[in-house]
Amino acid sequence: MRPLVTLFVLLLTLASCARVADVGKRPEFTPSSGSYEHRAMSVIPLPETTETGRPTAEASLWSKDRQSLLGDRRAEKRGDILTVVIEIDDRAEMSNTTERSRSSGEKMAVPQLFGAPQQINKKLPAGATMDPAVELSSSSSSEGDGSVQRREKLTLRVAATVVEILQNGVMKIQGSQEVRVNFEIRELLVTGYVRPEDITRTNEITYDKIASARISYGGRGQITDVQQPRYGQQVADIILPF
Repeated sequence: MRPLVTLFVLLLTLASCARVADVGKRPEFTPSSGSYEHRAMSVIPLPETTETGRPTAEASLWSKDRQSLLGDRRAEKRGDILTVVIEIDDRAEMSNTTERSRSSGEKMAVPQLFGAPQQINKKLPAGATMDPAVELSSSSSSEGDGSVQRREKLTLRVAATVVEILQNGVMKIQGSQEVRVNFEIRELLVTGYVRPEDITRTNEITYDKIASARISYGGRGQITDVQQPRYGQQVADIILPF
């Protein structure tokens, strides 16, 4: 038993070492270099040329360069950036009421059977009779009432990067944003798949047009750390049956 207690104390000590080392320090930002977004933006696209080897932009009267007046500035290739608009204002309210009742009764009587009931009644103890011989009744009822109310509201904007182009032309995007205020970092993460035609002329897309959208909004730092239960309390909540 003593080795198990020693091992448990050692594990708790190792788990708390990293937290103790951060006392008095501001939370560090997540490095952006080397991330999936950075690798996608680092890829140099192949130049588009005509059969004679001249760039296609020089073979047209109107340039399709993004810097031109008629250029399309929407994200279309790996490494491009677009803006994701997140405006969630959901509200759900459900109310259920159930009620059930049932009653049943059974009665068996033999008042006349060749005089047998009368003869049997004479031999039965006081209060016993064959009329009726058996009588049963039962009843049951149940009622239930439940309600759910939930409302979520979130308004955010974040720049995301096209990190992959699928074979059918659908683009996979990924975006992250971190803002540090004093000793607390606010994090916003978004990933998903979008169609090029759903991107507006202003190079924006709303969250409801992102397939398999994964949106995370939270934080880390001193305030978040205080709001979380201690490790021992979390373990106790899982193990204790009461």
